[in-house]
Amino acid sequence: MFYLNMNALLAMCGMVFVLMATRKWPQNKRILMLLFNVGFLFLWSGKLFTFYLIYTVVNYVMFVYLCRTPVWRKFSFALFILANIGAVVLFHMLGKNTEGSFLADGLMTLGLLFNVLKVIDALYFAYFFGKEGQVKLLDYVNYILFVPTFTSGPILKFRDFMADLKKPYRVDSAEFQFGVKRIILGLFKKVVVVVWMTDIFNIVMKQELHTHQSIFLMIWFYLLIYVDFSGYSDIAVGFGRLMGFTIPENFKKPFTSPTLTQFWRNWHATLGDWFRDHIFIFFSRKTPSKLMTAGLSILIMTLMGLWHGFSWLFLIYGVYHGVIIAIENLLGKTTVIRRKVSKPYFYFRCLLTQVLVVAAIIINMNDYDRVMRIYKGLFHLPF
Repeated sequence: MFYLNMNALLAMCGMVFVLMATRKWPQNKRILMLLFNVGFLFLWSGKLFTFYLIYTVVNYVMFVYLCRTPVWRKFSFALFILANIGAVVLFHMLGKNTEGSFLADGLMTLGLLFNVLKVIDALYFAYFFGKEGQVKLLDYVNYILFVPTFTSGPILKFRDFMADLKKPYRVDSAEFQFGVKRIILGLFKKVVVVVWMTDIFNIVMKQELHTHQSIFLMIWFYLLIYVDFSGYSDIAVGFGRLMGFTIPENFKKPFTSPTLTQFWRNWHATLGDWFRDHIFIFFSRKTPSKLMTAGLSILIMTLMGLWHGFSWLFLIYGVYHGVIIAIENLLGKTTVIRRKVSKPYFYFRCLLTQVLVVAAIIINMNDYDRVMRIYKGLFHLPF
């Protein structure tokens, strides 16, 4: 949530100019980014800084151990992953049941949701590459605490980030222009469009809901969360590029996805990629059957739902998407290639996919009373 704070924005802009001014120093990205990432968190919140200092060092020890140990590798690998998943569960529980606790902090919990996925990706890298995958502490800290993607993603892959970190800082005029435009676009979405759309949504919610109003709210909320989250992603991509890092795109034209399988490759793409990569990898030695793929689809989407929040609503949301994707797998309908089908058929499939998405998107509000009020409104005819 740093991007809504003027001091944070100025700090990131200042870091960009420092990197530009020291571009002839080969280590400027590694050393200066470390100072910036750590210093930023320290100035933002001493509690946040203390927690992440401990969390990062502990996970680095696990990472190094997994790189070096020749024994108990599978056991250690599983144990370290379960420990990080346990941390997420603990934070969700504290966030709901504890006030004023050292751990019950919204920003820490939000950051942990994304950073634990990066930690696990690094553990995978250490497990499969061993000593060849080991990196220095300062590089690991930069990966975990990279400020532009700290609270809202996109989710960085360990291998890609380390490759960028080793490259000298080279940002030419074209990349600078690209980065600035993405930041401006993201800020416009977040500060102007989202505020306006939220006001409209709240105005309609105060009315007595009939069928057409509930449908409007579901579609409007869908567009609202797209603008909101894509705005954050735009800013992260822009600042990442200005700092010399290639941040993966989180949204890849999701509205023209002809299947729900393809939709989740285009909507919050880095999250979907993460879950697919880290679950399917255990079945990579042989091609899974359609039935196994369908089952894995339900598992992945259920986990993605629970990742957003531990509630019945998010569980239902994940299972709903998982079941539909499983059906697409069983029927062999996971992909529609645009150039191989007629335009009417392609756009019909896109429309059908959007209808399926809109039908459940309102669950993302995670407010049972408001969600049920909107669904009940669907059956409340205005005549």
